[in-house]
Amino acid sequence: MTHWVNTVTGRVHPNELGKTLMHEHFVFGYPGYQGDLTLGGFNADEALSIGINVAERLLSHGVRTVVDPTPNDCGRNPELLHEISVHTGLQIICATGYYYEGEGAPAYFKMRSSFGDITEEIYEMFMTEITQGIGKTGIKPGVIKLGSSKGVITDYEQAFFRAAARAQRETGVTIVTHTQDGTMGPEQADLLISEGADPVRIVIGHMDGNTDVAYHHETLKRGVTIGFDRFGLQVINNCPMDYLRETVLIGLIGIGYGHKIVLSHDTVNCWCGRPFKVNEQAAALLSKWNPTHIFDEVLPVLREAGITEEQLQQIFEHNPQSVFGG
Repeated sequence: MTHWVNTVTGRVHPNELGKTLMHEHFVFGYPGYQGDLTLGGFNADEALSIGINVAERLLSHGVRTVVDPTPNDCGRNPELLHEISVHTGLQIICATGYYYEGEGAPAYFKMRSSFGDITEEIYEMFMTEITQGIGKTGIKPGVIKLGSSKGVITDYEQAFFRAAARAQRETGVTIVTHTQDGTMGPEQADLLISEGADPVRIVIGHMDGNTDVAYHHETLKRGVTIGFDRFGLQVINNCPMDYLRETVLIGLIGIGYGHKIVLSHDTVNCWCGRPFKVNEQAAALLSKWNPTHIFDEVLPVLREAGITEEQLQQIFEHNPQSVFGG
């Protein structure tokens, strides 16, 4: 079992992670963007410039590490992340994994599943990238990214969960998930744990899409960590308003779950494909969805509610260390 974490510039000890954001995307594209390259071509220089700017903003708030869990099918770009890290000194952890079926599921593995169980093939992909590197880059992912659909973990998605649990058993790699609209948190945890995954190294993501405290309690009973990782993303994609997230978060910390929560924004700093056209109302809602929103506007609310600096250090530093084996 490893006690090291793969970053895009090499491995580090979990205790070297420092203040960490557990779910941000420097680049992201919905599967299929490759078919729109004539009008939505990728500008690597622009993406690098944007990425460096974001990294420097985060460093100014004391952030030392960012987990970028962009899946393989969504524009993952380890070389770009490496350049951003080298230019700025920000530690970046990239992923191996696939998006959930509803907004992902390229035909590749779905077609292969028609010939039989694809779990072994997915496992081989995970293990090769984790132990040897992604493609010919030599860059090794530090997390496996998984996703499930709203209200269900489909057969297609379950193959990835089973393969990820096996890879984690053998390498100790941390698993980070996507829950659609904050559903299937307990079910994700149960599936992974039943397949032998260590709950300590599982982060059930986007749980702040659900404002039911009992639901969070039910998920946390499994021993996993949960992500309140979409701060600033409000109403769009059925996300709740931040004040509701903050209310639930303060309550969970108050009843003793501060050691099992991580925070982030799930921002996308550069889109693959054409930029989205949004109306005035959507633009206003998205105005707070930026990589420093938590530090600028959420932490003051938490402090006013009595959350201590020690508790915040637990969330931003000790909890990420724990899920990476520290």
